[in-house]
Order: sequence, then structure tokens, then C-alpha cells
Amino acid sequence: MDRIERTASADLWRNTLSQIPSVFGRLVYLSSLRSPVTGKYAHHGLALVFGEDGAARALRKSHAQAFAEWLTFNLEGQKADLDLYLSTVLADKRAVVETWLSIKTYRTFIPASAKTVEKRLYLADIDALIALLKNEHGVDGPGRDA
Repeated sequence: MDRIERTASADLWRNTLSQIPSVFGRLVYLSSLRSPVTGKYAHHGLALVFGEDGAARALRKSHAQAFAEWLTFNLEGQKADLDLYLSTVLADKRAVVETWLSIKTYRTFIPASAKTVEKRLYLADIDALIALLKNEHGVDGPGRDA
């Protein structure tokens, strides 16, 4: 890892990621900075200071680290972290669960660098957590358009 990447990663943590209280929230945020077309990460502010490549490397690394941290949690810890994330979302929780069931946006939160076994673990865990959320929020199943 070069000096720019370390500095960009530290800047990203200090100014942005440390402000997001949940690991799941960091996954959501970091995955939102990845182009669905090219898979490249971009962050205008970081790129201005550290260059596009330095910013992209820091974002890619931070996404992988947040994903790895999420996987270290047991289901109880993941549920608590997911509840924390949902408490910060300015949308109806029932609508969030319905959307996750119908279009499975949570699949986009996986970094490209994740190994197959890590992807399987994440998906198994998140499926179990969504089943719990369905019960908690009175969601019957996927939306009508699914």
C-alpha cells in the first residue's frame, strides 16, 4: 500500500466513515460510490486531494474492510448493527424491507473482492436477518411487482 492510499484511507475514515454509526451503513455508503456500470469507485472530494486512483484504491479497500468486519459479527451482532442502520434511515422500515425483498438491493453491498465463501455467508446471514425484519415489521413477502 502506498502513502497516498494510506493517507486517502485515513482521510476517508476521519471525515466520513467515522460519522456512520453502523458497519452496515458503511457498506451501503461505500457500495453507493461504486459505479454499477464499470465497478470503479469514485469520490469527488477524495479525488481532488489524492487523485482518482488513490481515492478509488482507498474506497475499494475500505469497502472490503467494512465487509470483512460485518462478517466477523455473529447473527445477534449483525441484527443489532442492522437495527442501528435502520434507525438512521429516513424511510419507513416496512418499505425498506419490502424493497429488499423485491429487488434485493443488499446484494450490491458486497465488494467485488469478496471470496465466494464470504458472499455465501453474507447472503445466508442477510436472508435470515431479513426474515426477522419481515416478522418485526409485518411484511408478508416480496412486493406485488416482484
